[in-house]
Amino acid sequence: MTTPNKQPLEKPGAAPASEKMRREHDLLGDRDVPQSALYGVQTLRAMENFAISGVELREFETLIEAIASVKQAAAEANRDLGLLDPDIASAIIAASQEIRDGQHHEHFRVDMIQGGAGTSTNMNANEVIANRALELMGHARGEYDFVHPNSHVNLSQSTNDVYPTAIKLAMHSSIDDLKAAMGALAGAFLLKGEEFAPHIKMGRTQLQDAVPMTLGQEFTAFAHTMLEDVDRLTEAQALIREINMGATAIGTGITAKKGYAESVRTHLSRITGLRLITAPDLVEATADTGVFVQLSGVLKRCAVKLSKICNDLRLLSSGPRAGLGEINLPPMQPGSSIMPGKVNPVIPEVVNQVCFDIIGGDVTVAFAAEAGQLQLNVFEPIIAYRLLRGMIMLSRACDVLRARCVEGITPNVDRMRHFVENSIGIVTALLPVLGYEKATEIAKEALESGRGVYDLVLERGLMTREELAMALNPEAMTAPR
Repeated sequence: MTTPNKQPLEKPGAAPASEKMRREHDLLGDRDVPQSALYGVQTLRAMENFAISGVELREFETLIEAIASVKQAAAEANRDLGLLDPDIASAIIAASQEIRDGQHHEHFRVDMIQGGAGTSTNMNANEVIANRALELMGHARGEYDFVHPNSHVNLSQSTNDVYPTAIKLAMHSSIDDLKAAMGALAGAFLLKGEEFAPHIKMGRTQLQDAVPMTLGQEFTAFAHTMLEDVDRLTEAQALIREINMGATAIGTGITAKKGYAESVRTHLSRITGLRLITAPDLVEATADTGVFVQLSGVLKRCAVKLSKICNDLRLLSSGPRAGLGEINLPPMQPGSSIMPGKVNPVIPEVVNQVCFDIIGGDVTVAFAAEAGQLQLNVFEPIIAYRLLRGMIMLSRACDVLRARCVEGITPNVDRMRHFVENSIGIVTALLPVLGYEKATEIAKEALESGRGVYDLVLERGLMTREELAMALNPEAMTAPR
């Protein structure tokens, strides 16, 4: 038996043999970096060390733009305080603005899951901005004597204040997107609530007949439960606007000039358009990840409730002949490779799975937050990855559920009315007239005999036809009397 030849795995960041290289050095020595790369030696090492998820920073545009905003604000603050040459500051600001405008994202190559508390992400940004600033000043990439990733781009900063601040800015933007998607989905449910308002059906508790309601009430409730979570996201968003810029390494502000924290906050607020505040205790703020735990909990709440809605949609549409079959979901694709004619509720199913992933991610965030030690939590990369990815996925899931499912749902009016007319549950509407004991007797006899509640009440002379018609009127059964 012959074994097929296996090609060796290519190292992350490895350049083709024909690629021109430039020599860079750091604490660990010299390395060749592709001349075409805006990143530098420390990013190269991180690409080799953290070939973990295959999900790179360049896939998270909001985070890249947030880091660039932080670097731009820092350059402006350092310039204003006389710490940074105005020409160098201008080049750093211009390079940062280009990144914020969507350029150069392909050079952000580090894995989202990494050791080092986010240092590799910070250095990736420092190197890209430094090399682009060099080009803008007429120098070659790697000529760090003129613009240095650490000495200039990272001036007055540490990963420990840059990274969490950037994460928060990215999350704030992602929450905006998620709120918009959830609001649009809730709007679609509200429209269906209006459309389905005339259609009577049986409500159910514990999968047993309960009392009548309208299909419109059911769909309106879906909308309101979504809108409640939009409010909870807004509350979490307010907490995210507290930042720790100026804390530098552990919150003491070492290497940062007096007034820098306030200056960088002012510039960053202007750049982002957000009313940011500096944490009152920077040591506490640098070590604490409680806001991420809270946001994760809100996301889990959103996911749990959205998944429950999808469960209900699948159950209400079950059948089409042997299930509830009260609504029809729009058919999106054939459902079986062996059963002809089968169509599955694939859109709610995929949204369910997104929700499962987010619920699991909440456990990851909790463990990562708890595992922080002393003055820094080194596990913020996995927190950022889970929360940012979770919000992106949940936003997309809401969009897909709205456009490819909810907007196309139709009711099966006759089937819903059939369930109401043949349900024992309508006897509850007669309680005010019959009382609990007589209503129980009627319900028991109807269940045992298979006869209808309406006929049994007439037969016993407990109510007239007119009284029954009034008591069992759909409007009377679906609202307070």
